[in-house]
Amino acid sequence: MAATAVTAAAAAPATGAGTDGASSVHWFRKGLRLHDNPALLAAVRGARCVRCVYILDPWFAASSSVGINRWRFLLQSLEDLDTSLRKLNSRLFVVRGQPADVFPRLFKEWGVTRLTFEYDSEPFGKERDAAIMKMAKEAGVEVVTENSHTLYDLDRIIELNGQKPPLTYKRFQAIISRMELPRKPVGSVTSQQMERCPAEIQENHDETYGVPSLEELGFPTEGLGPAVWQGGETEALARLDKHLERKKKKTLVDGHSNSSSNSSYHSAWVANYERPRMNANSLLASPTGLSPYLRFGCLSCRLFYYRLWDLYKKVKRNSTPPLSLFGQLLWREFFYTAATNNPRFDRMEGNPICIQIPWDRNPEALAKWAEGKTGFPWIDAIMTQLRQEGWIHHLARHAVACFLTRGDLWVSWESGVRVFDELLLDADFSVNAGSWMWLSCSAFFQQFFHCYCPVGFGRRTDPSGDYIRRYLPKLKGFPSRYIYEPWNAPESIQKAAKCIIGVDYPRPIVNHAETSRLNIERMKQIYQQLSRYRGLCLLASVPSCVEDLSNPVAEPSSSQMGGTSSAGPRPLPSGPASPKRKLEAAEEPPGEELSKRARVAELPAPELPSRDV
Repeated sequence: MAATAVTAAAAAPATGAGTDGASSVHWFRKGLRLHDNPALLAAVRGARCVRCVYILDPWFAASSSVGINRWRFLLQSLEDLDTSLRKLNSRLFVVRGQPADVFPRLFKEWGVTRLTFEYDSEPFGKERDAAIMKMAKEAGVEVVTENSHTLYDLDRIIELNGQKPPLTYKRFQAIISRMELPRKPVGSVTSQQMERCPAEIQENHDETYGVPSLEELGFPTEGLGPAVWQGGETEALARLDKHLERKKKKTLVDGHSNSSSNSSYHSAWVANYERPRMNANSLLASPTGLSPYLRFGCLSCRLFYYRLWDLYKKVKRNSTPPLSLFGQLLWREFFYTAATNNPRFDRMEGNPICIQIPWDRNPEALAKWAEGKTGFPWIDAIMTQLRQEGWIHHLARHAVACFLTRGDLWVSWESGVRVFDELLLDADFSVNAGSWMWLSCSAFFQQFFHCYCPVGFGRRTDPSGDYIRRYLPKLKGFPSRYIYEPWNAPESIQKAAKCIIGVDYPRPIVNHAETSRLNIERMKQIYQQLSRYRGLCLLASVPSCVEDLSNPVAEPSSSQMGGTSSAGPRPLPSGPASPKRKLEAAEEPPGEELSKRARVAELPAPELPSRDV
C-alpha cells in the first residue's frame, strides 16, 4: 500500500472550488485527530462541503466483548474530536449502523462525490475497506486513502524482504534502515479551510448525530470509577509534551551529575529513554503514558517520531538518532508488518507462523486468572488493575501472559488475547496477538526456559508490596515479608491481617516450582519434535529439568522498553497443525542461549515492545 492511494470513480467528480467542488465525507475510524491527518486534508482540498463521519454500530457495542473502559475511552475521544471540530465551525456526525448499510444511504442523501479515510493495514480493515471502495465506485464516488497510522509502508517492507514479512526484529531493522525516513507529519486542518467547505448542521444534530453515552450503548455505569485515562486528541498532545519534557529533565539531572560533557549528556539521554529505571511507581498509570492514544490514533505516530527526533538533535547536535531510540514505535511497526497479510494472526489454526502447541482446555483456571483469583498476589493485583483501569505496565503484561501460558496454567495464548482485547485500552489486532505469541513461545521467541516467577519477579520490582496493597486491599495487613506469598504466613499473622488464606483469599492455583518444571519439559519436547522435522538438533544442550530456583539471576541487558537489543529476537520455528508441513527456518541458528542452564525463579525473558510508551 503506497503512502497515498487514490481510486477514481467510474465517473470522475468535479474537484474545483466553490459550488462546483466535491461533496466530501471523511470517515474517521482510528486516526481520531485533526493533526497529521492527510486523509482529512484530502477531503477538504477543493471541496464545497465536508462532513466528518464516525460510524458506530449500537448492536455491536452491546454484543461485543470489548469492555467498558475501552468504550468510555472511545466515546471521550469522539467527544473531544467533536469539540475540536466545533471550533472550526463544523461538527462530527456519529452515524448509527454498519458501514455497508450506512454509506449507500449517505451517498444519496448528501450527494457525496468523494470519500476519504485513513488506510487500515489490518486484515479485517482491508477486507471491509475493499467492500466500501467497490460500493463507492459503483455509486460514482471518488475514494482517497492515506497512510498515517504506521510510520512505514508495510507492503514495501514485505516487498524488500522477498514478498514475506520479516519475522525477526533484527531483520526488520535491516529492512527499514534501507528505506527512506518516515514521512513528516502534515499540519492540522485550519478554520479557514473548513469555512470554505461548510457542512449543513441541523438544529437536532445532537439527537441525530451526537456522540452517544455509555448508557445509550447498554453499559451499566453504576459503580464505575473515574477514568484513569482520559480519551481524546487534546489529552494526547498534552501528554506528549509532558512525556518529552520529563525525558529532557531527567537527562539534565543524570547527564550533568555524571559529567558536563556533551557526550555524557547524550549518553544519559539515550540511556534514560531506552532503559528507564523500573520501580514500584512504574507499575502505576503515568500521566505521560501514550499507548492508548497511539492505538486509537488520537496521537500521530509520525508526530511522536519527529518530536523525539527533534529533541534528540537538540541534545546531540548534527547526529542522526539511532534506530533503537524509536524502539517503542518500531516494535509496533514490526507486529503490524507481520499481521497485515495474515487474517489468522490472532489464532493458532491456519496461522502459518504459529507453533501448534497442544495447550490444555481449562476454563476454570482461565476464569480465575482473568478475575484475579489465582492465589498469587502479584498476578492477581496486575489483573485487578487491568480490569479497573484498562492498562498495566508492559512487564506486568509479560508476567501474567507467561503465567497463563507456558509458565504455569498451560492455557492457550488465544484466550489471553481475548481477555486483553476486552480489558486493555491499547489492545489492537496486531500488537496484542503478536505479543501473546511471543510470550507463549508460539512465534518470534524460542527461549522457553526463561520463565517469570509469580513471587520473585514482583518482589524484586516492589519489595514493600505497596502495589499489591493498592489493588488487593484484603491483603494490606500482611507484612512485606509475606505479602507475595501469604500462604506461608503463620496463622497468627493471617489472623492479625484479618485475612485467612483459603477463606478470605484463595490458595495458590498451582505449585509454581513443580508446574513450571513440567511445562518447560513439555516445551522442550515440542521443540525437539519440530527440530526433527527440520533436520536440526535445536535443543540438544537444553537441560531436562530446571534448577537454581532459589538464586536470583541478573536480568539481560536488553532494554526494559523493548526492541533495543542490537541482535534482536530470534524467531520460533513456525508451522501449522501438521508438523509435516514446511516450517520456516530461523534466520539465525540457536547460539549459546540454548546451552545455558534453564532457570525459572526470577529470570525474566528478553523484553517485548512496550505499549506503555
